[in-house]
Amino acid sequence: MSDQVTMNHRATNGDAAGHPAGTGLQYEGIGRSLGTDYFHIADQLTDTELDYWRRTRDFVDDEVLPVINGYWENAELPWPLFKRMGELGIVGDFIDGYGCPELSPLAVGLITMELNRGDGSLGTFLGVQAGLAMRSIAMLGSEEQKQRWLPGMARLDTLGAFALTEPTHGSDSVALETSARREGDHWVINGQKKWIGNGTLADVVVLWARDEADGRVKGFLVEKGTPGYAATRIDGKGSLRSIWQAEITLTDLHVPESNRLPGARSFKDAGAVLAGTRNTVAWAALGHATAAYDIAAAYARQRTQFGTPLHGFQIVQQRLVRMLAEVCSMQLYCLQLARLQEAGALTDTIAALAKMNNTRRAREVLAEGRDLLGGNGILLDYHVIRHLADIEALHTYEGTETIQTLIVGRDITGVGAFA
Repeated sequence: MSDQVTMNHRATNGDAAGHPAGTGLQYEGIGRSLGTDYFHIADQLTDTELDYWRRTRDFVDDEVLPVINGYWENAELPWPLFKRMGELGIVGDFIDGYGCPELSPLAVGLITMELNRGDGSLGTFLGVQAGLAMRSIAMLGSEEQKQRWLPGMARLDTLGAFALTEPTHGSDSVALETSARREGDHWVINGQKKWIGNGTLADVVVLWARDEADGRVKGFLVEKGTPGYAATRIDGKGSLRSIWQAEITLTDLHVPESNRLPGARSFKDAGAVLAGTRNTVAWAALGHATAAYDIAAAYARQRTQFGTPLHGFQIVQQRLVRMLAEVCSMQLYCLQLARLQEAGALTDTIAALAKMNNTRRAREVLAEGRDLLGGNGILLDYHVIRHLADIEALHTYEGTETIQTLIVGRDITGVGAFA
């Protein structure tokens, strides 16, 4: 999170695969060298948490920012960067054991924040891999399923996906229509899914379907290559362009009973997984907002207009301070989320409020940052426009602002107003 940063324009040649990088932004921290930490949050972290923060921040500054614009512009998957996340030991979402790193809730949040400070697709990829797919298996899977899948997923040798959303049921996901019918030692599944991250690539898909016999929602592990599973990449996205989402058609898909998640007995179990990831979206939004503030502050220091650096103008200072105030408030939200999660006191309504608050504030900070950069603000070279586009997806997925508002509204009034 640097009290001050300097910005150097650095010409790069892209990555080893030849992806163009254009002009990158290089930050050299002064003082804390951990980004924007105006409230001294770093003082509250353990040495291990600081290590994960620095490790991820160095990865973003040294390996992500120099090349990510090319991947984003061309809608290509940054495979080398995905693989590096596994090598860095940051994939695990505080799952205990099974080859996963020992991460506290705060460490998970810091990793999420930093990855999104670099690029929203990287952060979303981690959210799908660890927060949704791995967490589903860890929370709801059998011991055999955990042993089989989690170690490889932590190393990123094995890719996962989480298939809940349907074309006609986005916010109203509890009304899912994908059906599952038990036939002997197999289940036959039919239906459609949409917006499934890694859906065209995953080695294992956590698939949610409604049991035709009892009407309850159950979870299944669908392995790559299973007949009846057809996934098509969704093209034409203006947000999160470096991760692929899929539209999936399931036609008489046969899944063995051994691949059913035994702990997934109702939609409430799917909701428990989702509730745990909403707070990480709040951290992700903080990462995007931090990027915008850091870039705008550095740009205002270096850019000269009318014979004066921009940061010497009163109105520019006012706007930077407002941006900083929003970032700091988001940080405090996230810090308390981690503390509550560590204490086992994090509720889905608290996570919903944090997700709603932080994505909304991040949109405002990013819009302000883009405007402060003037015409340069629309260039990928300065990164802000990419973050501004990506925050739109974060603002929508894991429940829109409207849905989060209604979740919290129901909690504080006792009245459900969804219909």
